[in-house]
Amino acid sequence: MATVAAPSHVFGLRAGVKNNLLYLDEQTIIFPCGNNCVRYNIDQKFQRFIPGTERSQGMHALAISTNRRYLAVSECREKATITVFDLEQEQNRRRKVLTGGEMVVDEFVCMAFSPDSKYLIGQAGGPDWTLFLWMWEKKKVMATVNISNNGPINQVSFNPQDNSKICVSGKGVFKIFHYAGETLKQTNAFKTDSHNFLCHTWMTTEQVLAGTETGQLMMFESGRLRWEINVTSVQKTESESKQQYSDEPFSALPQVTAIVSYSNGFACSMGQGTVCLFEKTEKADLYKKTRVIKIPPKRFSNDLSLTEKQKISTLCISPSEETLVASTDLGQLYSIHLSIAELQKGECAYFEYLSHSFHNNIITGLSTCIRKPLIATSSLDRSVRIWNFETNVLELYKEFQEEAYSVALHPTGLYILVGFSDKLRLMTLLMDDIKIFKEFTIRNCRECTFSHGGHLFAAVNGNVINIYSTITFEEILNLKGHNEKVQAVAFSLNDSCLVSCGMDGAVYEWNTLSGTRESESILKTCSYTGVAISPDAKTFFAVGTDCSLKEIHNSQILKEMSSRDVVCTTVALSRSGRTIFIGTSTGTLRVIKYPLMIQNDWIEYQAHAGPITKMVITFDDQFLITVSEDGCLFIWKIIDKEGQGLKREKELIYSEEILTNKLDFDEKSKMLLELNAKVEELQEDNKCQLSLKDTEYNKKINELSEKCMQQIISLNAEKEVLKKEKDNQQEAHNKAISDILERHDKELHDMESSNNQKLMLEYEKYQELQLKLHNVQQEYEQQLHSMEESKTQALEDMMQSYEAKMEEKMILVNQWYAE
Repeated sequence: MATVAAPSHVFGLRAGVKNNLLYLDEQTIIFPCGNNCVRYNIDQKFQRFIPGTERSQGMHALAISTNRRYLAVSECREKATITVFDLEQEQNRRRKVLTGGEMVVDEFVCMAFSPDSKYLIGQAGGPDWTLFLWMWEKKKVMATVNISNNGPINQVSFNPQDNSKICVSGKGVFKIFHYAGETLKQTNAFKTDSHNFLCHTWMTTEQVLAGTETGQLMMFESGRLRWEINVTSVQKTESESKQQYSDEPFSALPQVTAIVSYSNGFACSMGQGTVCLFEKTEKADLYKKTRVIKIPPKRFSNDLSLTEKQKISTLCISPSEETLVASTDLGQLYSIHLSIAELQKGECAYFEYLSHSFHNNIITGLSTCIRKPLIATSSLDRSVRIWNFETNVLELYKEFQEEAYSVALHPTGLYILVGFSDKLRLMTLLMDDIKIFKEFTIRNCRECTFSHGGHLFAAVNGNVINIYSTITFEEILNLKGHNEKVQAVAFSLNDSCLVSCGMDGAVYEWNTLSGTRESESILKTCSYTGVAISPDAKTFFAVGTDCSLKEIHNSQILKEMSSRDVVCTTVALSRSGRTIFIGTSTGTLRVIKYPLMIQNDWIEYQAHAGPITKMVITFDDQFLITVSEDGCLFIWKIIDKEGQGLKREKELIYSEEILTNKLDFDEKSKMLLELNAKVEELQEDNKCQLSLKDTEYNKKINELSEKCMQQIISLNAEKEVLKKEKDNQQEAHNKAISDILERHDKELHDMESSNNQKLMLEYEKYQELQLKLHNVQQEYEQQLHSMEESKTQALEDMMQSYEAKMEEKMILVNQWYAE
């Protein structure tokens, strides 16, 4: 296959994944998006992707090893698995896949690596809530234990210094286990039936700090409760209390949903959209709240409280402890430099978006234009966003009162058509805002699109397609024929025809000049959801609920490619007409070569965690854009097998013009004139002030110069006096030194003479002692010799005597025997 797709950039965060924000190094974070894990370089804005497992039903949890080399991803297919990736290997090589073995496990809800990264614990879900301990390199289960029968387990962790100690917390559960003898034994006996522990962190090798659903912080030491406090009462001023909790009912206690420790203390969530930093006090094991960090309200949001009331899902501190990052339940990423928070000590600091604001609900609409590298998306989160696929930034976004169901960018990139629940609105993309230009009375418009020339646009109104002029805004055509809702419409490249498909199983081709239906293909057993047109406008490609791709020509289905029990939701065709892209209900992307082969042949990519709702190819065939029900936007680079981008027929130059409202422009121009006048006035004032200051400073300089000259003369005189005194002191010093040296030489000579005499006397004594020693040695040697001779003689005499006696005895014995 000549053409393939490679993920280039993604906008979005998959909320609901446990521990969904991790630091790989000081510049790189890891987070889940769709069915991928993203390695995002914060400084270079560059992304790399770790795809999920094929046929995965979704990620549940992430964990990174202590040495930051291995990443564990919990997924669910036919059975729950944990995949360990090697982040140092090329392409993030998959190392091991862990399962529950013979035990049936539906999901692993949370995980953690040991301090030496050799062991991994995984907490299985209900109803048994079994904790597994693996030596993961050997895929060996070291031990298992049932944790709870009542409620969810929210977090598991290893002691940061001891592989054998494990902490488990959840609803009615706070347990510390010790691994010994292939078993996990509980070492604490704290009763926790009334508490729901949402998170915990190890402060030391013996102390664990836990946060509860009711806003309590509880410190455990060696498994026993040491102290507990409520976050609502921790050194909170009256004004802060009113500001933070005035709009919450008394029962809505701030939950401690995330907590992370660092060298100086810890950070924890304290209610909706709020994080507090605590630092150690002089008293042992006590902490004081030092800073409050909040999520800022959105700039263009109509519901400010929704943003501020986000729950913090995960907190993470960079390896150097310079940056704190957070993820929320609405799929947003925030960060703050702790040095900035330190400067605002005592005041409320605010997070910033780590990259950009993301959609937090189903993305319903997607569109690109020709003259600018822009992508428009609409979502059920009531927002419309404009992205740039060349710079990978969010150019513009705005939130509305109604849900946005569809979106279409004008080919110039200056206007946008959005279908809301009440009306269809044509809006202008300004420099810093999106303003309504024209409204059309079409409710719940689920599909709209501009013609390639930009002179027409089509809007779906139930089972009717309305075509309007973008010049006069008059309704030109009213296309009726579908019996049920129209799901997708598409203009041909020359805008001469429009193709539509609907839930009634019909694919119609309409003439955009006369409004007549030129061809039709009806298959009542299939509800079509997507349609694409070939470059020559003679062939259509449709997908629907019958799990197949259909090639339609002259009202006939020429070929049909089965998708193997996977529903195809949308389809797109490259401008070259050689490649078909299909989005599926499982969130995967399929690339198919055209003309269609007899065998079902495609390349499949893990993309989203929900059905792909829309898909579009940029005008130059360089990028494929996909969006999904998971709220994520994927940008794919269309490349060949060698990894090179497809050749363009001609270079496309994007325009750089932007629009601004005349009233705003007049106000800014007026403001600019006023500012220029003020600048000129300030410049004149500055000139006068500088002239006065120059005069004053010159006078001061002269006075200082005279004073300095007088000081120099007096200092020179003092210098001469001091020099003479110094010379006299030097002479006296030299004389004293010479006297001391002479005296020292004399004393040294006397001491040498005396010592020589003493040495001679001692030498003479030594000679005498040597002579005496020699004499004594000779004397003793003579005595020794004489003693040896006498001893030898005595021994011989004794032997002769005993031999004589023995002979006598032998004679007597012989006589006795003879008798």
